[in-house]
Amino acid sequence: MSDKNKTPLINTFRDLHPADQAEFFKDLTPTAQLSLLKPLTIEEAADLFDELDDDETLAAAKDLSLPYLADILDDMDPDEAADLLGDFSASKKQLLLSLMEETSDVLPLLSYPDETAGGRMTTEYLCLLQDTSAEKAIQYLRETAPPTDIPYYLFVVDENQKLIGITGLRELVCASPQEHISTFINPIVVSITATSDQEQAARLMQHYDLSALPVVDAENTLLGVISHDDILDVMEAEATEDIYRLASVSDTALEPESSLSKQLRGRLPWLLLNTLTALFGSWVISNFEDLFIQVAILAFFQSIVAAQGGNAASQNVAMIVRGLALGDMDTKKIWPILFRQLSVSVSLGFIIGGLVGFGVGVWQGNPYLGLVLGLALLGNMVVAGVVGTLAPLVLQLIGYDPALASNVLVTALTDSLGFLIFLSLAKIFLPFIQQYI
Repeated sequence: MSDKNKTPLINTFRDLHPADQAEFFKDLTPTAQLSLLKPLTIEEAADLFDELDDDETLAAAKDLSLPYLADILDDMDPDEAADLLGDFSASKKQLLLSLMEETSDVLPLLSYPDETAGGRMTTEYLCLLQDTSAEKAIQYLRETAPPTDIPYYLFVVDENQKLIGITGLRELVCASPQEHISTFINPIVVSITATSDQEQAARLMQHYDLSALPVVDAENTLLGVISHDDILDVMEAEATEDIYRLASVSDTALEPESSLSKQLRGRLPWLLLNTLTALFGSWVISNFEDLFIQVAILAFFQSIVAAQGGNAASQNVAMIVRGLALGDMDTKKIWPILFRQLSVSVSLGFIIGGLVGFGVGVWQGNPYLGLVLGLALLGNMVVAGVVGTLAPLVLQLIGYDPALASNVLVTALTDSLGFLIFLSLAKIFLPFIQQYI
């Protein structure tokens, strides 16, 4: 396409909101992306990069010249620029930093891992000294016009940058001109340390309904602020991680259009594990081979026990993982939680086992077959309650993601134990079952 024909396209692209630009841009080929970036100003390119996901930004930036990329990084939001720099090799990162004009806002963010509060914070926020008058504070804001997405929060610090309170533009405008900020601040400030997990930051902002969360160090020195839009990204990432792990997908960045090798790495290990657990279940069944020879009808109903146990356990896992993710559940109260779920499992087992056992007994004209099936369902429901409750709680206690208690592991236990319970009971009641065959 000639430069003349490109001009209308570039102008149309410029008229879009940066978020819409990002949606259009990420669907282009790498060559088309590079061709679209060249006519953009540094500011326009930075706004676009701010809206792209980390992997999309990295893909678009890798073919740009280093001086041009350094200029874009200078104009990006500090937290987004730090995320992009962190994805480059150490040598390329140092070279880009040497070419950038403004690194003071970015350098402090590079020392924190991406999934911590420090890795999510920005250094662009409104901060005032406690002995500043309302008039001088307004004049300062008017003169500096700080570029920030957190316009309604004014964080107040002492001369050592210790966070001592918070106020808003409304309080500042309504105060007497000579009144010091320290007289109308709110000294109760919800904050988080920079090394805390990003999920904890999300829970705090949700619990206290905050639009911004200050990030401090161990001495309460204000380091940065997490904004509401950043925390939405955190919540999306954490939810995706839990969903993928519950579905036994290890790579949380996996998408339907991901490459073959990436999909194999993300899905194959768990499917192989599932194959091994299925083989273990088959081994359990093989130990009752003589039982099937004598009463072949047992083969028709064993899957009911395993399936219901797996479904019940998955329900437990989903509830426990959700409660832990939202902070609604305390792992120290593991026994009350377990006893409650046991009572639920016993109730479910009696209802489902009773209905299925009675129905199969009438259908097959074999009350003992129905009794065995009903008791096996009850037993496996109890197993499901214990496994589905304890697995995520124990993982949380030992420092692992509770979502790792995936369907593969939980279902493997309920399947194998379900087969064992059903076939063991059938062996015990075999003489009675055979009377009706």
